[in-house]
Amino acid sequence: MREVIIVTDLDKIKILAEPTRFKILELLRKQPMSISELSTFLKKDRSTVYRHIKVLEKAGFVEKIGHERNEKIYARTARLFLLKVEPDESIEEFRRQYLRVEASRLLEILKKSGIKVKDEKEFLQLTAQVLKEIEDSSRPFLQKISQADLDLKEVELFHLLNLLVFLQSCELCEKAQKMKKLIDL
Repeated sequence: MREVIIVTDLDKIKILAEPTRFKILELLRKQPMSISELSTFLKKDRSTVYRHIKVLEKAGFVEKIGHERNEKIYARTARLFLLKVEPDESIEEFRRQYLRVEASRLLEILKKSGIKVKDEKEFLQLTAQVLKEIEDSSRPFLQKISQADLDLKEVELFHLLNLLVFLQSCELCEKAQKMKKLIDL
């Protein structure tokens, strides 16, 4: 399994925009599973889960890694999938929802760390905006990296993303000042 795969193909993103497939990948992040296990967690019949697994397998998101009794065991092809595509109407709602979820997760991390946020609603809106701007402007870089089919390690991706944010830091200064006022350190 690779650590990171950057996905820039719109058709592949559309495959992930389907909620059941997205949930399957979330479950497989924890551990490899059989169709029966996935079916139990998802509360869906085996044939439905099997169809989704086959779509994910064909797109390169999951692979068979073995057998347990008479069932095949599936795993993700990468620990992390970084999704970056040109804006497209067909996945825009998925993208907005994804950014809202990520903004909420960041807020929870801050709260669990004892960092107070003065206006959570404004923080969530601003964070989603900033994440969208960073994604939009980093797309050309990530497209080239994706096409090079590099075997990125998680730490390399982390540094690459930091570099991309740094390159945009001047454009984000005003929002950074707003964010500093919202976070009580």
